[in-house]
Amino acid sequence: MSVNEKALHDALKSYFGFEVFKGLQEPVIKSILSGNDTFVIMPTGGGKSLCYQLPALMQEGTAIVVSPLIALMKNQVDAIRSVSEQNGVAHVLNSSLNKTEVKQVKNDIKSGITKLLYVAPESLTKDENVEFLRSVKISFMAVDEAHCISEWGHDFRPEYRNLKRIIERIGDNIPIIGLTATATPKVQEDILKNLNIPNAKTFKASFNRPNLYYEVRPKTKNVDSDIIRFVKKNEGKSGIIYCLSRKRVEELAQTLQVNGIKAVPYHAGLDAKTRVKHQDMFLMEDVDVVVATIAFGMGIDKPDVRFVIHHDIPKSLESYYQETGRAGRDGGEGHCLAFYSYKDIEKLEKFMSGKPVAEQEIGHALLQEVVAFAETSISRRKFILHYFGESFDSETGEGADMDDNMRHPKKQHEAKDSVLTLLETVSKTNEKYKSKDLVNVLIGKPNALIVSHKTHEQPFFGAGSGKDAKYWMALTRQALVAGFLKKDIETYGVIKLKPAGLDFLANPKSFMMTEDHSFSEEADDAIVTAAKGGGAVADATLMRMLKDLRKRNAKRLGVPPFVIFQDPSLEDMALKYPINLEELSYVHGVGDGKAKKYGKDFVELIATYVSENDIVRPDDLVVKSTGTNSSLKLYIIQNIDRKLPLDDIASAKGMSMSEFIKAMEAIVYSGTKLNIDYWIQDILDEDQQEEIHDYFMESETDKIDVAIDEFDGEYDDEELRLYRIKFISEVAN
Repeated sequence: MSVNEKALHDALKSYFGFEVFKGLQEPVIKSILSGNDTFVIMPTGGGKSLCYQLPALMQEGTAIVVSPLIALMKNQVDAIRSVSEQNGVAHVLNSSLNKTEVKQVKNDIKSGITKLLYVAPESLTKDENVEFLRSVKISFMAVDEAHCISEWGHDFRPEYRNLKRIIERIGDNIPIIGLTATATPKVQEDILKNLNIPNAKTFKASFNRPNLYYEVRPKTKNVDSDIIRFVKKNEGKSGIIYCLSRKRVEELAQTLQVNGIKAVPYHAGLDAKTRVKHQDMFLMEDVDVVVATIAFGMGIDKPDVRFVIHHDIPKSLESYYQETGRAGRDGGEGHCLAFYSYKDIEKLEKFMSGKPVAEQEIGHALLQEVVAFAETSISRRKFILHYFGESFDSETGEGADMDDNMRHPKKQHEAKDSVLTLLETVSKTNEKYKSKDLVNVLIGKPNALIVSHKTHEQPFFGAGSGKDAKYWMALTRQALVAGFLKKDIETYGVIKLKPAGLDFLANPKSFMMTEDHSFSEEADDAIVTAAKGGGAVADATLMRMLKDLRKRNAKRLGVPPFVIFQDPSLEDMALKYPINLEELSYVHGVGDGKAKKYGKDFVELIATYVSENDIVRPDDLVVKSTGTNSSLKLYIIQNIDRKLPLDDIASAKGMSMSEFIKAMEAIVYSGTKLNIDYWIQDILDEDQQEEIHDYFMESETDKIDVAIDEFDGEYDDEELRLYRIKFISEVAN
């Protein structure tokens, strides 16, 4: 049909109350009204849904909208019903309806009332639904979140792959509209092929969201404190925090609540009623923050989300773009903060190792892009837009200075010779090592694998010993990102040379290595200072004073210093400045019992230090712990009192022995006694117990690896850790 401009603008005004179309909406709607297959790529917040809602309301028949999420459908149906006098103008057809409701939907479609029918792809595979839809007039078929069709997309959905066949069963000449908010050129090609619409008119809006500020920070052990500090700075603003696991979502939501932040969890493990309730609380602003897995947010239409935090880095840049895209939809401020540690990437790689090789290859390729994004020193906006096939001028483009790399450029230095050494080592070792072993070869540190290949006897062994392991690890990652090296999937991550790497070996050229690589495993141990604003460790002067005090008290009481407080606890004191026993009990690894028993001198020392040095104490840094583990703690104490075998207690809670020992350690180190004599008697005889006891009494440290060395491997890790629990219980508590 030819499209009348006036009729189009009148419909926009009468249905939605808008005077003008946004971005590419008008040409897209004209294409749909003209009966063309149409493909729409529009970023989150660009007004995608109106592209199919308006033409559906203007045409004869019913438009079918395929959507992956029930929550999303419900929101959209409510929105359409609110612009029409007829309640039946939009319906959902899915497994949640009973027979009477299904009958009502079908009657409304037959009588021409229903203009939009939202369905999940699964509902379209049912024969009775297909038969019914064949018998009525369908205006067009819209496939929302079309990237789910592509295995290269970030959410592979098998039912979506079959849509082409399903649509063919419903009718031959139904126009098809594909819509997505995120698609690389590879995914776009995949969508057009899978929906069988090779000649679709394609409309692609710019992916640039100039109001969003992108920032990546190193993820330290204090990530919860960093998040609390950030949220408190943005008090009263709405935000979403994404975590990869449900367990982490629950823990973080509780930690935020305990620290006075209105937060709720959201993940697929909660029942539907709770999910809806939490979603509504967020929309109605009864809470400020939702802590969620990626199950949250598709179809959440809250325009004023002011920050999106990634506690864990996502599996792909598509996911990252989708999730950060939920900030600042109204054009106002949107801060996108991601915490990144390479350890998280290794964890994600481990998760993938059970999948088919083809899927692993895709997963690794996507992860490599995420690493490149997190570690890049160029404009993050330019990086993202380039990934989506769009060029961006980082000098003059809109939003050019809206990221951490542009505002605080990272230092770089020439590393041509180091890259050469790295690539030569990969070549000379016949491409047989993973990155960690490769780094050991470079720094000249032999291990069993290196010795078995006799690499330690080669003249190039230790060729990079002038630099430390951290440096070579960072350079290896940057060489992977630059495309000189790749991780081979078939051999579980062995590093191989790529053509560009061979080319570099033949014709070496300048390579600028980005410094400021605090994104390493080692940097996870750095303690972020609070009150002094900046610097990378806790208050060093106070730390020395606390250690001296601990030494004096240990001498007086005749116990080793670590029995009083471990180093991480002292570091936390030098960060949080607790000046009374209650505050001390919130310090890492202390707890009430320990605070009361040993804490008096420590809080007095800190209070004097704080007042003499005019220190502004960080109120928000006394991160209270949630007591999440209190039920587990109680369970462990009760069952040890009943003298149940430790391995039984562990397996009843689904824990490995190592995890269970860790839980017991946390209990005794914070001041509670555990009597595990009945178990120790079975594994160590009296002489052995005496020997280990004497060792701990005289040792400066309670570190297990030091003890293993001291005993020359006579005792294993588990035996020493269990005896240490008995020792701390008896001597310290």
